[in-house]
Amino acid sequence: MEATAARHAQPRAWLRAVVWLVEEAGLHPRTGEATLRIARDLAGRMDYTAGTVLYDLDGTAARCALSRATVKRHVGYLRELGALAWVRHGSRRNLRLPGRPYAGTATIYAATIPYVYDRAHGNRTAGQGFGARVVGVPVPSVHTSSAGGLGRRVREPQSLAARPRKPVVEVCGKFKDTPRRRARPQATDHPADSTPRSPLQVAADIRIAAQVRPRVTWTQSEGLRRMAYALRPLIDQGLDAHDIAAELTSWWINWRPARPAAYITAHLRDRMAVAPHEDLPAEASHPHTAGPTGNPAWQAWLRERATATEFLEPQRTDDDRRHARLYGWDRWAEIADHYVTDPDDALDLYGTRLCGYAVKRASDGWARR
Repeated sequence: MEATAARHAQPRAWLRAVVWLVEEAGLHPRTGEATLRIARDLAGRMDYTAGTVLYDLDGTAARCALSRATVKRHVGYLRELGALAWVRHGSRRNLRLPGRPYAGTATIYAATIPYVYDRAHGNRTAGQGFGARVVGVPVPSVHTSSAGGLGRRVREPQSLAARPRKPVVEVCGKFKDTPRRRARPQATDHPADSTPRSPLQVAADIRIAAQVRPRVTWTQSEGLRRMAYALRPLIDQGLDAHDIAAELTSWWINWRPARPAAYITAHLRDRMAVAPHEDLPAEASHPHTAGPTGNPAWQAWLRERATATEFLEPQRTDDDRRHARLYGWDRWAEIADHYVTDPDDALDLYGTRLCGYAVKRASDGWARR
């Protein structure tokens, strides 16, 4: 840890970096699927906050269906890539634990990400070595073809003063000046939905909307409840968050609607109005208007990606969240780094209150500098 030039990381970000180092960068000629298999086993046992893990040579070899020698070699490759650093060297010294005739000192590794990964992805870091942290990530630029197809230019950002945007306000609570008379029914932006929905179903819709909104740029100004309500027709078709995000992206909207939920509702209503008859297949009547959700190859790719994600990312439990939120208040710097690197994962692990506290403390420290 004292000698490495790589920064420490949490297991999810670390596993993404390892996949890039092995599959895309190809920096080590001897790494391969066995290296990734061992990395997934290590990430599944890592501490979510500190990124440390016990070596457990015999257990790793048994779980990965590899020999002890193979595990040793590929763990060495990960160290050579800068993806692992020693926290403590194991030894054969007997710890003389009660009830055990022999117990050696265990080897502990820490997850690290080399600078070559941050440089390739445009991440800005502060500090050096193991204690370095990410302080900024690049913002993707939007490119579009210029007139006549003679070149490419960068789209200028839209003017915020051209059209004042009214924020969506969700009012809760009671006001003493509210009239007691019965209000007239007003038209809403929500689709007609006569089927009652249980609170659990509503919560599931909001969770899907929370996963869709970061993936679709023009929906990020909408509230989660309104967006979840507008997405109900797609959710009722059995589409998950990836399918819905792909469907919204396929609309090719290069502007930001003032009311994204209303736009989604109107678009879905218009599509249902012009839908082909049930006795004619959609592919035959409109061969060039089928969305990605109706493509069999796209559906097969989504299923393969979901299966690969189950093995790629370790599953998080409620005990992990309770432990992180109880003991994370004195580690606000690590939580702030986690939030900068992966905000959705940090909110899921630490909660909104702890993440807000950590980001505020970190911003105060950066302001004093």
